[in-house]
Amino acid sequence: MSRRRRRARRNGSAHALFGFGAGAILTWLAGLVWFAEALPRQVADAATVTDGIVVLTGGSERLEVGLALLGAGRARKMFVSGVGHNVAPQDIATFSARAPDLFECCVVLGRHAQDTAGNADETARWVADEGYRSLRIVTATYHMPRSMLELRQAMPDGVFVANPVFPEHVHLERWWAWPGTASLLASEYTKFLLTAARIRVQRAW
Repeated sequence: MSRRRRRARRNGSAHALFGFGAGAILTWLAGLVWFAEALPRQVADAATVTDGIVVLTGGSERLEVGLALLGAGRARKMFVSGVGHNVAPQDIATFSARAPDLFECCVVLGRHAQDTAGNADETARWVADEGYRSLRIVTATYHMPRSMLELRQAMPDGVFVANPVFPEHVHLERWWAWPGTASLLASEYTKFLLTAARIRVQRAW
């Protein structure tokens, strides 16, 4: 093979690789826009009563919302997944300004989850112990899509009501103009894609 033909082949391979990379980036960017625009801006169903409320830790607003829902009679019990081992129920009760009696009767702390998949697994165990089926899920709006993927994988027969929380530091309107929000959504979208791919492989096997 002549030097000219080898050079042309290398150039063709480089162009093909560049085209593939550019296409992948554009596809990812289009998916990010779809992901960000599809995030809920409000709670679609605030009234349905479920068997339990599940709060996925990661922000104080989530716990406050969960407790308000529990106090309003939206469920019998509340499960808080991913609580640190050094956190006592009394600490949460004091932090949230709620009566300790509410924790004694109706709040269960899950201490084993280290990530969202772990949240789903320990929630599934709690649901099985309680004999529950329907759950109201409380987590940040940007975290809700990935949480629902994991929960549906862990509990295929579960009924889930999304109750997103809207942190003040996350600006969903014109999100691309806020570097912190854009970075957060890009990271969460990538995790969502990886979770979806992992679950698809698990189901195939």
